[in-house]
Amino acid sequence: MKLLLSAPLAVSLQTANAEQFVGTSPWGKHDELGRLNMMTPQRQAQVMSQIDAHRIFDLSVEYFVGMPSWQAAGDPHYQFWMAHTPRGAVIDNVLDMGETVNRHVSYSGSAFSMYTHTGTHIDTLSHFGLDGEIYNHFSADENLGDKGWNRSGAETIPPLIARGVLIDLPKAKGLSMLPDNYRVTEADIKQALVQQHVTLQPGDIVLLRTGRMQNYAQSAKYMANSPGLGIAAATYLAKEAEAMVVGADNLSFEAFPSEVEGNYVPVHTYLLTQMGVPIMELVNLEELAEAQVYEFAFIGGSLKLRGADAAPLRPIAFPLKTAKKKPQEE
Repeated sequence: MKLLLSAPLAVSLQTANAEQFVGTSPWGKHDELGRLNMMTPQRQAQVMSQIDAHRIFDLSVEYFVGMPSWQAAGDPHYQFWMAHTPRGAVIDNVLDMGETVNRHVSYSGSAFSMYTHTGTHIDTLSHFGLDGEIYNHFSADENLGDKGWNRSGAETIPPLIARGVLIDLPKAKGLSMLPDNYRVTEADIKQALVQQHVTLQPGDIVLLRTGRMQNYAQSAKYMANSPGLGIAAATYLAKEAEAMVVGADNLSFEAFPSEVEGNYVPVHTYLLTQMGVPIMELVNLEELAEAQVYEFAFIGGSLKLRGADAAPLRPIAFPLKTAKKKPQEE
């Protein structure tokens, strides 16, 4: 994936002068969760009481050799291999069971390896920082060891149960997919919300559809020149809308080249480091969009990878009984 770092920067005065700093958690000096603190038992119970379980939407992607993955920084691709096969067990006899037993009991075993930011995943608050510190002023010098972060690692992320909102950006523009390198604006988000008859609420998990997931089976096409979020839109979602988590169906979430000189990932550092808002990437939103389900109960659990700055996530969505009718039904 090409970051276009050498391309001319289209920097507005607003974004060029945007202050960048490490955020201090309002939940105390020991807080490692940031906005996830908004997910109270009361809010979880409320959203669960509204679900319509007649239809379930799987928001995760499949993992396969050759799948789209972050490659610009040289990180490892997804790899999968068989550790045991029925015929291999007969030949190798690793468990000393003998040929008769090994031919009778067909043994298959597999293994995989990958970068933690592969497939549908959630970025923790330790993924990016500024000047050696992550959100809530935990420094790498004091909190990052050979076994990962001892603050804000993936093991700290609780099960996610919250109101989810899909923002279908291309549909609002009469498109199937946003154009290459398109930078999503605040106006784009508001336009889609109006057309969907949906209002964002504090503590929502807000998921942005660019349409890029339609190219997921073609890795090179999926990864090249992806549309993504701009800094003004990120500011709107985090400050005005008070989103708890934000996510999208693309690989890098934000658009490139950067709008901020001296920071190649200003949306990531703004959301994660400054505001304490986790980010989800490669969320499969196609089925939700086709069904025009814009409000739902988001339920997901990430792997508790101790010290990791991201973890694979298997999210599902249940439509809400109280959700507004689809626009065409009104």
